[in-house]
Amino acid sequence: MAPARETSSGEPFGVPLATAPMEARSAEALPEGPGWLYEPKWDGFRCLAFKAGGDVELRAKSGKPLGRYFPEVVAFLRGVAADPFVLDGELVIETDGRLSFDALQMRLHPAESRVRKLAAATPARLILFDMLQAPAAGALLEKPLSERRTELESFASRFLKTPSAVLSRSTEDRGEAERWLGDAGHGATDGVVAKRLDGAYAPGERAMVKVKRLRTADCVIGGFRYESGGPLVGSLLLGLYDAEGRLNHVGFTSTISNAERPELTRRLEALREPPGFTGRAPGGPSRWSAERSAEWQPLRPELVVEVRFDHVTGDRFRHGTKLLRWRPDKSPRQCGMEQISADS
Repeated sequence: MAPARETSSGEPFGVPLATAPMEARSAEALPEGPGWLYEPKWDGFRCLAFKAGGDVELRAKSGKPLGRYFPEVVAFLRGVAADPFVLDGELVIETDGRLSFDALQMRLHPAESRVRKLAAATPARLILFDMLQAPAAGALLEKPLSERRTELESFASRFLKTPSAVLSRSTEDRGEAERWLGDAGHGATDGVVAKRLDGAYAPGERAMVKVKRLRTADCVIGGFRYESGGPLVGSLLLGLYDAEGRLNHVGFTSTISNAERPELTRRLEALREPPGFTGRAPGGPSRWSAERSAEWQPLRPELVVEVRFDHVTGDRFRHGTKLLRWRPDKSPRQCGMEQISADS
């Protein structure tokens, strides 16, 4: 592999590998007025793709490397006849004509032989929607989205000639974005993202707006309860971090199938470790449960799930939530209270 060339900034990729993707805050409706660009919210793994010389890095939203799990995407980017560049997008896998989040999760496997077999059978692609560095223009983080999008479109027209990486569609027409939102949740997308055309790229900040058909939140599992009178897990206790870094109990989910309870119980028991919640913790009888609510098992905060909820009262889910999926691609520390705050 050729050594990566350093740029004038001293970074081999021009933009630091530790750069966090710009994020979005939840909203009930798409923003109105001029100056907004709307894009579909793709149902995949968020990914920043870096290339300089022969070096290619894929980084997840959590900052963890993804390249070993998607060797076909690394190989494609290495073959692009341009560098250095840094792209922002979503890794997706299509199976049977539909994007499959389960297929993405299957890639996070420790065995390289298994990963390469899956890569050959169900190759991933990168759907691109932003550019942090262009080969000729250099770093673009301070440039408005309108300029970054122009650079990305020019880059895509010149270098992205295969399905391995494609440009995400976008529109300034709110009516069209509303139609996309109506179709969301039934296939490749689960909502719409709105970005200011005059906005710079803000790493790690919730500078975008996302609207989903369903209200969802990514939560840390801070503990669990056993089924009444049984040895298997009955419910997962959900937590979110506040501004002081404390993990607060916000509710529970018990939508666990009987088939997965034995293995899930073993997995959770291996993570038992106090205190579980470092802020507000499960206590006595509450709106969620009765006398056994104090009998819970604390866990190391390592597991993240996405849950669907309906109402929030006092920074807690008013009712039980529905477990949608496990999120091994997300860092627990990215699960903040802002997801369910009144203005989120």
